[in-house]
Amino acid sequence: MKKTCKESTDHKSRGAVAVEFALVAPLLLALVTGIVEFAHAFNAQISVTQAAREAAREMAIKDNQTDAKAAAAAGAPGLNTSAFAYTFTPTACTSNDPIKVTITYTSATMTGLFGSSVTLTGVGAMRCGG
Repeated sequence: MKKTCKESTDHKSRGAVAVEFALVAPLLLALVTGIVEFAHAFNAQISVTQAAREAAREMAIKDNQTDAKAAAAAGAPGLNTSAFAYTFTPTACTSNDPIKVTITYTSATMTGLFGSSVTLTGVGAMRCGG
């Protein structure tokens, strides 16, 4: 029986596909890992910003930093809210003036490939007195 040209090219192409996969797979895995890390950091950023908004709202209504911190903790489920660093500007509300709450949070990365942590900052502002 005589070998056809097709049989010999199929055998060669299988090896080429394996080599191409070996070259492309690490790049694809790095891309997927980067997407997952970015999504995790973005989700934490959204939560920190929401916590800052909740704290600013509570501060504008009640003018009480303790209540504002509790509202921030309630507005960021899934985060370690004891690691929040709060800045209230100004420290007390006066009617019709804006209050700005800044929350800084350091979040650990999921894989550690792009650094061990990322620092996130959320800012919320409201007019005092409603």
